[in-house]
Amino acid sequence: MPITNLLKNCSYYWGFAAYVAYHINHSLYTPPSTNQVQWFSICEMGNFSIHLLLRNLRPEGSKVRKIPYPNWNPLTSLFNFVSCPNYTYEIGAWISFTVMTQCLPAGIFTVAGAYQMIMWALGKHRNYRAEFKDYPRRKSIFPGIL
Repeated sequence: MPITNLLKNCSYYWGFAAYVAYHINHSLYTPPSTNQVQWFSICEMGNFSIHLLLRNLRPEGSKVRKIPYPNWNPLTSLFNFVSCPNYTYEIGAWISFTVMTQCLPAGIFTVAGAYQMIMWALGKHRNYRAEFKDYPRRKSIFPGIL
């Protein structure tokens, strides 16, 4: 990763972490009574499952690229519908976090992160379709939408 990206990424994550933390830890903050923890947890487990599948897709020491397909884990079934389900799950987790905290800075972070992940997903989807002539019909990040 270029040093300029490292600076940009650290500024983005640390800046938003401080912004959200200030509001959530403020003495006037009242936590909402919603139960979004379960959705957040499912999205995080889904994201983890997708990363494991992607990690195991390429044999160690190989540069072979394969089309990702779901495995035995039901959380990987999003690969039937989208090219980048890890981003789908991550956006879902941040939406859940925003609803859980009902904090405007968390919502701003979610929108900014979702925009970036959508751009990445569109690029990866385009690359998959160009590289693999038999690539299955999928959307890039949101089933049936985008």
